[in-house]
Amino acid sequence: MNILRILLATSAAVAASGQVKPVNTDSSGLAVKGHDPVAYFTESKPVKGVKEFEHTHEGAVYRFANAANRDAFKANPDKYVPRYGGYCAWAVSKGKTAGISPNAWKIVDGKLYLNHPLAKGKFDREYKEAIPQADQNWPRILKGK
Repeated sequence: MNILRILLATSAAVAASGQVKPVNTDSSGLAVKGHDPVAYFTESKPVKGVKEFEHTHEGAVYRFANAANRDAFKANPDKYVPRYGGYCAWAVSKGKTAGISPNAWKIVDGKLYLNHPLAKGKFDREYKEAIPQADQNWPRILKGK
């Protein structure tokens, strides 16, 4: 079975309507599996956020490790929000969505890309081609086309 088939089999991104939610969240609305998106930039690693430092942005709840990270996010969310709604960037480059692991990530040109653990190696090798393709695919994916 190829990686894309495995990723699709594990993805819960498509709502009952057949459309993808704009942000990859769990059933409670929590994004990035509760990890602090700012910490990827400031600590160069995934850090679990805490409920005390939550902020809601575009309908998704983000958690932060501390007030400073929450405030940095609030001041400039576009800098820190993962690309493609926090779905697997490599899967989006293939025109699909898939879940992610907070540990499978890469920052390219100041933007955060999350991936499924099975896709991380492929994205790391192919990001120069994958990002433009994912940028092109993402609007169509959101529209359900």
